[in-house]
Order: sequence, then structure tokens, then C-alpha cells
Amino acid sequence: MMAVTAQVPTVKVVGANGQISLGKQHAGRHVLVEEREPGVWIVRTATVIPDNEHWLHESPAAADLQAAMNWSLSHPASDSDIDATLTRLGHDQT
Repeated sequence: MMAVTAQVPTVKVVGANGQISLGKQHAGRHVLVEEREPGVWIVRTATVIPDNEHWLHESPAAADLQAAMNWSLSHPASDSDIDATLTRLGHDQT
């Protein structure tokens, strides 16, 4: 369950160009803006996933990626046997 913190409401002025500032700490973030009714907006931060990467977040790709990440934690990267690896991959250095 997500913790909810109470914030004191602040008054913002909508500029002539129709913009308001949410503060520098939110600069560059994507947000969803929902107009629930005239004059009532809900603004939420969002993570945007490009269409061509969406498949990475679906099963079974997400499960395969998680398994690979878990495997990598117990198998640190090493180039100690690089010649054998290159040979196995068909990239002999002769």
C-alpha cells in the first residue's frame, strides 16, 4: 500500500499562455492530466514506454528478462576465458 502524505494546498496562477509551474523538482517528467469536470484536474506522474519496447513488459519476455537479471547477480561478468567464448560464438581470432 502506498503511503499518502497530506500537503497544504498552494495557489498557482495560470499564466497567459495557459501554463502553471509544478516546481523544478518535476522538470522533465511526463504527467497525465485528467479533467474530471470543468475546473477540476488530476495531475499524476507517469512512465512512458515506447511502443517498440512494450513487449519487454509483457509475459513471457518480462519473466525471461527477470530470470536473466537474477542469473547475472550470481554470475559476475568476466573476460578471463574470452578466447573460448569467441570460438564458441564462431568468432575465432586466428
